[in-house]
Formats: sequence, structure tokens, C-alpha cells
Amino acid sequence: MTSTLPARPASPTPPGSRAEQRPGRPAVVVTGAGGPAGVAVVRRLVALGHRVVGVDADPTAAGAALATVGATVPRADHARFVDALVAVATASGADALVGTVAEELPALSAGADQLARAGVATWLPDPDAVALCCDKAAFARALRAAGVPHPATADTGAGLAQVPGPWVVKPRAGRGSRGVRLLDTRAAVADALREDPSLIAQTRLGGREFTADALVARDGRLLTVVPRWRDDTRAGISVKGTTFDSPAVTDVVAGALEAVRLTGPANVQGFVADDGRATVVEVNPRFSGGLPLTLAAGADVVSTYLTGIRDPGADLPSLWFTPGVRMSRYFAETYSADDGSPVADPCATTEARA
Repeated sequence: MTSTLPARPASPTPPGSRAEQRPGRPAVVVTGAGGPAGVAVVRRLVALGHRVVGVDADPTAAGAALATVGATVPRADHARFVDALVAVATASGADALVGTVAEELPALSAGADQLARAGVATWLPDPDAVALCCDKAAFARALRAAGVPHPATADTGAGLAQVPGPWVVKPRAGRGSRGVRLLDTRAAVADALREDPSLIAQTRLGGREFTADALVARDGRLLTVVPRWRDDTRAGISVKGTTFDSPAVTDVVAGALEAVRLTGPANVQGFVADDGRATVVEVNPRFSGGLPLTLAAGADVVSTYLTGIRDPGADLPSLWFTPGVRMSRYFAETYSADDGSPVADPCATTEARA
């Protein structure tokens, strides 16, 4: 499957667009409203005219201020996490939940029936698929078994003999660039693995780094792959990027997603070598922090995913995107008073403040 299809159809009203909105339409709860992915989902749904409840463990989360209404809930490892989500959804009249934090997925899966009884629909990936994606050593074994190109990986000193250098050492479970070290001697890598059993070592790949946003239907059908070059990153988050089309990248992304049997939104990261070969490094079972670029390129994975949440039997469409769309990210602010009410943005235009 290639990233784009052979001919672009006429542009119908996209699922979830403003033209579809009806007064009193139920709200959507978006978790992780303080993270880049949560902010992007909140902003897209608000732009489409949805009532959005942005929730986060941080009461000052920016996405909560950008949503129709914000709410604070406990962290996902708290015993009352799902209870709090049910209470928020009931109070706001929400019928759907979009999770944007991978670490929340096990708790959401365990609480899916409770949410359903409260009238809140979810579309959550299989817990085994999430566990594979969140364990970099297990993920490497799964891709190796499926024949999907992946850097040589070891989680023990004994296995290090099969991993050529230079090396990157990283936590077995983690996100972004936290805890990542670049090492050039096998002795230094062996020492790192011996000192901290939670680390893995991989061959450090050369070439150009990419990220691909993907959406996989409940039946495993790949609805879209939108690759982008990570032109500039800070703290593991892309701040400059450009979409591109590549059958090689699309094929390797499809193979990785099939290997872990993930459905719903996914963010796949990897490298393209100088000879054009693509290699997958990791899969995140969630929307990405660079999601706005995928949306700007025309692939509305957010509203399509919401359609699939509300109607599990919906025949979701394949999504198009435009290669060559560039993004340059900048800081933006939200303001609030002591009582939580919004304070006007001093840099906003008069029309935006109205």
C-alpha cells in the first residue's frame, strides 16, 4: 500500500465537520489535554464545532483551557481514574472518549465496560498490542519475527555480541528522548546494561529520521500513513517537519503495525538510509505530538477516529494527504484568572478575541 491513492475523489463533507454539527450534540472527552497530542486533538475537535472536555491530571493543562470546558482527573495509575472520567463525562453529557496518552491505555481498557455503561464509547487497541509497543525489547523481538526491518537490539550483556555499533542506549519503557545515550564503545554499553537492567542497546541508525502518523481500522485495514521528515526536534518533539510520500516507508510502517496488531491511531518512527531502505525504530499506540502537520496535509485522522469510536461498524474511508507540506512550530499561551476564567490573549487579533 502506498501512502497516497491513485486518484483523489471529490471532497465530501468530512466526518465530524461543522456542517454535520447539531445543537446539543454530545461532548467528547479528550484525555492528556496537557500534552502536545492532547492539545492537537482538542484544537481539531473544537475547530470542527464539537463540544470538547479536556481532562488532565494537571489543573493548568493548556488543552483544558483550549477545550470547551476543562476538568482535572487523577493520574491513570490512581484507583479512581476511570470513576473520575465517568463523572466528568456524565456531568458534561459526553458520549465518546479519545485517549492521547499511551500509559493510560491499560487503565482505559480495564475500565471500558464501566465507561460503556455510562454511555461513553471508546475504541481502544488490544492490551497485548499496547504492551508490545511500550516494551522496546519485546517490540524488537516481534518485528524481527515478522521480518520487519528494525535495528539490532539487546537487553542483556550477553546479547550485546549480536548488536553492531555504534550504539544508542535507552530505557526499555519510555518516550521522547528521555534517558537516551549515544555510546561508541562496546565496553561502555556493557557497563550501562549491567548498571541498569531497564535499559536496552540498539545499533545506532544512520540516514534521515522520519515519523509517520497512521490510522488502522478495527478490522486491521490501514486507512492512512502520513510520513514526515523530522527536520528539527527538541526534547523528542518535532518542531519542524515536512510531509513526504514513500512506498518504502509506507510498506515498512504497514508491516510494523501488522506485526503488533495495533488498531486505532499510531505514530511510527524510523530512519530512511541513503540507499532508500526504511527501518522502523518504534511504534507509539497513540496520536503524535506532530499531529497538526498530518491534519494540515489533509488527513483528518482525528474526526475519522471519532466516527469510528461512535459507530464501531462504520466503513471508515481511506485518508489522503499532500506531500511537501511544511510545519514550523512556535510557542503559544493560554491565560486564566484565579477563578479559572479565561483572560484575553494580548497578542490575539480583535476578531479572535470576539
